[in-house]
Amino acid sequence: MIKKIGVIGITGGWSSEMTANEVEKQTGYRLLIETERLYYDADLNSVFFNKTNLMDLDGIIIKKIGARYSPDHLQRLSLLKFLADRGLPFFSQPDAVSRCIDRLSCTLTLRQGGIPMPPTILTEDPDIAVAAVRSYGQAVAKPLFTSKARGMKIISAALPNIKDKILEFKSLGNNVLYIQKMIPIPGRDLGVVFLKGNYVGTYARVSNDKSWNTTTVNGGSYQPSEPDTRIIDVAKRAQDLFGLDFTCVDVVETDKGPMVFEVSALGGFRGLQEACGINMASLIVKQVLEGLSHEKY
Repeated sequence: MIKKIGVIGITGGWSSEMTANEVEKQTGYRLLIETERLYYDADLNSVFFNKTNLMDLDGIIIKKIGARYSPDHLQRLSLLKFLADRGLPFFSQPDAVSRCIDRLSCTLTLRQGGIPMPPTILTEDPDIAVAAVRSYGQAVAKPLFTSKARGMKIISAALPNIKDKILEFKSLGNNVLYIQKMIPIPGRDLGVVFLKGNYVGTYARVSNDKSWNTTTVNGGSYQPSEPDTRIIDVAKRAQDLFGLDFTCVDVVETDKGPMVFEVSALGGFRGLQEACGINMASLIVKQVLEGLSHEKY
């Protein structure tokens, strides 16, 4: 009997299409679900995509919630949580994804778990943010909902108009100010990937020396990496806090040891594929089918 597994993703998105294709390859069924087109019918008490009642599926893989990170993701995850609460198997669980979808909740979870991170201030008060920049010397202001460094701004304590820069950043919709000390990094950071809590591999995002960050959007490249056990151990402890089925932990090597930037449930596919030749979509679908056969989800 064909297993009907849907993929939450983006039509035309590289990792979304790859995952949906892999599901079709292994099951003969393909359904790529765009969350902005989901709807809840109160009379039928279920969530639909086009004419498909998602409760008729055997399971759902969450790959991408939308093209850009935004607070809308949390509302969309609420619809998926409704389905999970009714017994529909998910990979990963919507509740687990929601804990790392925004930078504030992710940071609080990591620090509560004792995970080393760069010094960070979270506040709505511009004066507190200014004091943090002056204390750090140089800081990165980060939107709570973003990926690939989009919307991030470097603010230096040497500027005469720090508060103006903070207020400008706040006016862009960043009511909560996330101010993180800019720390020296070796021109790269690492994506450490886990499947069901088991280490899969690591890729490096390497800067092209023309940008302060390593993201591929700004010219960075993916390269294979063989991190030491300290890095893997820190990343493992970080991902353990979230209960995700698939996890990519962003780690930076510093003179004080490895530090974690964030934990992601939605990234890591292309880096692992291009740098390490690992088809993460294939591994995930195999894991999901095995879990469904043993009713683990």
